Amino acid sequence: MRPFILLLCIAIFSSSCKQEPQKPLVFGTNIGDYAPTFTAKTPEGTDLSLGDINAKIIILDFWASWCGPCRRENPNVVKMYDKYHDKGLEIVGISLDKAGQKNRWLNAIKQDKLTWKHLSNLQGWQEPIAQTYGVRSIPATYILDGDGKIIAKNLRGQALENKVAEILEN
Repeated sequence: MRPFILLLCIAIFSSSCKQEPQKPLVFGTNIGDYAPTFTAKTPEGTDLSLGDINAKIIILDFWASWCGPCRRENPNVVKMYDKYHDKGLEIVGISLDKAGQKNRWLNAIKQDKLTWKHLSNLQGWQEPIAQTYGVRSIPATYILDGDGKIIAKNLRGQALENKVAEILEN
């Protein structure tokens, strides 16, 4: 009788300790996917990777110094960054400027008071990060949570700020 009870106990414990199967991580550019990682040069020439950024929310902001709509959107983004940076917002500006436009890119960062992180391979529309994310027009944005999962994309103006507020204030 004892061996039967022992086997019964083992069966109960082994069935109650089963680990739930985990969903596989999906890397891609759709909402719910984990954002593809990347590394590129900052204006100072150092490498910065997506994994180096620790924030509650990260906005990938694809833009260029020559892009009128991007430059008109920048004051809204600056205002939002100033309001939410201390609450966990980080922005990574990814420029689609070309190598011959580096000074123009750097001047636009300064003129528009873009105090967040900036990256570019200075390859224009051939920018590898933009290609990975399927960027076909700018400005373009991807909003990532602290784990690197895409939670929204292509929001601008008040819609972008509303989404950031919703995430950081809840």
